[in-house]
Formats: sequence, C-alpha cells, structure tokens
Amino acid sequence: QPTREFRDMVKALHQAGIEVILDVVFSHTAEGDHLGPTLSFRGLENRAYYLLDPEDRRLYSDYAGCGNTLNGNHSIVRRLIMDALHYWVEQMHVDGFRFDLASVLTRDEWGRPMRSPPILWDIESDPRLVSTKIIAEAWDAAGLYQVGTFIGHRWAEWNGRYRDDVRRFLRGDEGTVIDFADRIIGSPALYTAPDHALYRSINFVTCHDGFTLNDLVSYREKHNQDNGEDNRDGADENYSSNCGHEGPTDDPDIERLRERQIKNALAILLVSQGTPMLLFGDEVRRTQRGNNNAYRQDNDTSWFNWEQVEEHQGLLRFTKRLIRLNREHPALNLEIHLPDLRNGNGGKGQPTASPDGQAQEHIAWHGVKLGQPDWRHISHSIAVTLSGKEQGDDIHLMFNAYWEDLEFELPPCPGGGQWLRAVNTSLPSPDDAVEEGQEPAVDGNTYLVGGRSVVVLIAHRQRVTDLA
Repeated sequence: QPTREFRDMVKALHQAGIEVILDVVFSHTAEGDHLGPTLSFRGLENRAYYLLDPEDRRLYSDYAGCGNTLNGNHSIVRRLIMDALHYWVEQMHVDGFRFDLASVLTRDEWGRPMRSPPILWDIESDPRLVSTKIIAEAWDAAGLYQVGTFIGHRWAEWNGRYRDDVRRFLRGDEGTVIDFADRIIGSPALYTAPDHALYRSINFVTCHDGFTLNDLVSYREKHNQDNGEDNRDGADENYSSNCGHEGPTDDPDIERLRERQIKNALAILLVSQGTPMLLFGDEVRRTQRGNNNAYRQDNDTSWFNWEQVEEHQGLLRFTKRLIRLNREHPALNLEIHLPDLRNGNGGKGQPTASPDGQAQEHIAWHGVKLGQPDWRHISHSIAVTLSGKEQGDDIHLMFNAYWEDLEFELPPCPGGGQWLRAVNTSLPSPDDAVEEGQEPAVDGNTYLVGGRSVVVLIAHRQRVTDLA
C-alpha cells in the first residue's frame, strides 16, 4: 500500500507540472558507531560496507557525523547504490536525487578523497539514469568541502558559498560586495570551467538545515535548548541579524525591517543566475523560534502553521511574482559562462568594471555612478545590467545593503523606451512586486533606492505607462 500511495503521489505531482527530487543518504546508516545496534550491514560484512578506522579496525571512521561512514566505492556497496537508484527511477518514477553529504562518496577505503571516485562516475554515466537530475551536497561532516570542484559534467551542487555570501551582504558586513556580485551571476569564481552550465549552481539562502528565513532576520544566536544538548548542536555561525531585538517583537520599525530583509533575500535569490531553491514556508515567514537544528522536534517547532498563509498574503504574492519574473525573462537565465570578476587583475584585487568578450554583451556593472562599481571594502551596494539580447528584455538590478537611501544613475533604456519598475522591496504590498503589464515607468536618469532594499527594472522598449 505505501508503494502504491507513493506512485500515486508522484503521478499527481507530475500531472500538476511538479517534478520529484528524492533526498538520498548514502553517507551513513542507522547502525551508528561501534556501540550502536547491529541492524543489517554490520552483520553481513562490516569491512565491506563501512570505512573502518585505519589504526583500529574495530572502530569506524566518521565522516558523516553519525558514527559511521558508508564505504561507497566498494564494489558491493556501489552495486547496492546503483540498484537503489534504478528502483526509484524505474519503479517509483522520481525525477532525480539530492545526495546527502555527497563528498563522503569521494573517499576511498582509508578515507582519502579520490580524484576520480568510481561511484560518482557510475551515477553520472549510467544510461538508466541519463534523464535524471543529480544534485550533490558537496561537502561532508569532516571538513571536506568540494563546492566548485565536484567531479563530472552533470552534477549540480548545493552552493553553500552562495548562502553565506548573500547572508553576509544582507547583514551589512564589510568586504562582501565582490563575492556577492560573483554569486548573483552564477559564481564563476567557483565554477571556472567554461562548459559549466549556470543552472548547475543550486542557489539558496536557507534550507532544511539551519534557520528559516524569518529566523535569519529575527535571531542573532541559535536557541536550541529544547533539543536537550545544552545548545551545543547546530551551527554557531549563521550570519544572521535580529534587526534590533532577539526574537518576536511588536516594534513596528523592527518588523518592517525584518519584512524588507526577507523580501531582499527572496528577490536576490530569484534574480541570480543559477537554479533557485526555496525553503518551504519562507514565503509566509515560517519560524522555528530560533532553533537551527529542529530535525528532532516533532511538534509545532517544526510543523507548518497554515494560518500564516492568510497572515502573510502580501509576502506570498511577492514570492509568486518573483518566481514568474525569473521564468519569464531570459536575462535572468543566461546560457553563457560569465568570467570571474577578478580576472582583470590576475584573480586578485579590484575586479574590472565589465567582463570581456561575449559576456560583455550580456552584463555591465555599475555603482551609484554608471560604469563605476564600488568594489571597496566599505562598499554596501552594487548594480548590474543584464541583457536578454534578441531573446527578451534587459534587466537592471540595484542592490543597496547600506542603511541609508542611495541614488543610482540609470543606464539608457535600450530601444529608446523607458525602464519599468517591477520590484522595489522598500514599498508596501502590492507595489513591492508589480504584476506583469502594470509596471510603472521610471522618470528621469536616476533612481532613489531605499536603505536595505533591492530594485528590479525591466526595459520594455515600446510600452509607455504612468510614471513611477
């Protein structure tokens, strides 16, 4: 019965145009460390299924943070993994997989990272998996971090650097603008291969591990006391800010800032080059009350409160509009490789104002002055123009993480038209994200971007509408 229910669920989701990506854990098992229970693999062939401590083969090497590590490149374990993937694709009809702690699968029997891990090439090249999406969490719990260097030509990666750099820029940290700019154009400083497709960067600001987006702007510290581990579990550095008060507040100024920062994060995510990934509930300010490791809380800490859907209709509408904007405009989904911003100076120091070659036709960087991006350590703002060329409208993006308003010069609108305001996170709903066909035109050669705000302008060449 569960098998039939799962198949029916997948069929219904497919009919609604929704793909199913299965999270798979081939990094460890429930048998724990050497004191854990014997459930299956330990009793079958311990030395084959697990990575054992090189100095004491009675113990386990723990690269997964759960007491043991699966020996993914042993021939028997490779067959187990491939059989499992075949089953879920051919019998259950899932569309792809996200591999938990995928860097574990690069380790040999002694725990050493391999340049060419057999199991990962098996997954990439298997003809029965050719149409499936394969996504790596390209790190493990022992410090192996492979974002930007994961093997293969099909593997997409959770871009953990995107998460951290966007959070730091939003928080107002100094020295973040260069890395932030790199992340929003597909992280070419990380993904250096010219044939690396931009969509293989899975961009996210929040995920199931860590703070929700609401908590990211409501708590400076984690609050995991209910987990029973004296608040030692969960990440200590979350690059979060409480906007002036720790936890819930009735202060209207703090609440307005939190709402704006949430909209900023959503806007940045959905105008960045790459594949955006949203955490369910962020669009209606779901909270875990500051708990950043709530997997063990089977209560209202981790449940979804459906009343928030009605309570935060404005933010939900804002998110929907951004998703449509992302899907409608080719300039937000370029199919070229953009070079590292630092290439103009040998990979160090100040970036060039614009990339060279083909990319220069698609992208131009600005600051508050046209063609003069401010890459200084103290900078908190950047602007960029993305060209859709013949395929679609140009997009002009302005990001102001500074606490005061900044007036940005605007580039000439292509074709003699006017820039239209699609998004301004400083405005109340529904003006924060205007529906297609209703965007007001921008008058003049400059635009005042509010403190801690994101603005998106679209170059519709022939439309004339009321002034913004």
